[in-house]
Amino acid sequence: MNQLANLPERAMHVAGQVGSGIRGAVPRKALQWVETGAALTALKTGGRVATRLVKRNPAIAVAAVAGAGLLWLAARKRAKRSEEAGSSAGRKAPRRVEARRAPRKRTSTT
Repeated sequence: MNQLANLPERAMHVAGQVGSGIRGAVPRKALQWVETGAALTALKTGGRVATRLVKRNPAIAVAAVAGAGLLWLAARKRAKRSEEAGSSAGRKAPRRVEARRAPRKRTSTT
């Protein structure tokens, strides 16, 4: 009876040892592959959700695309404007200033 009572505890101990052994034996590259697979799965699921959203609400999709296009046009126009002005975001480009001695002031004697 005593051996049967210790069985679940012993099984958990053995499972923990096996798990830590596998974790130590798996190279880092394999873990990177698992992370990449998880990322691809999330991307695939997100694409599926987006497709369903577009099928059910095409007006929302059109509005989102139009909004993104307007933002892109505004950014492009602002970049051209700042390029024409020759400055970046309204600031003048720094320039080097040569140091000179100030001219001597003539004092008049009265």
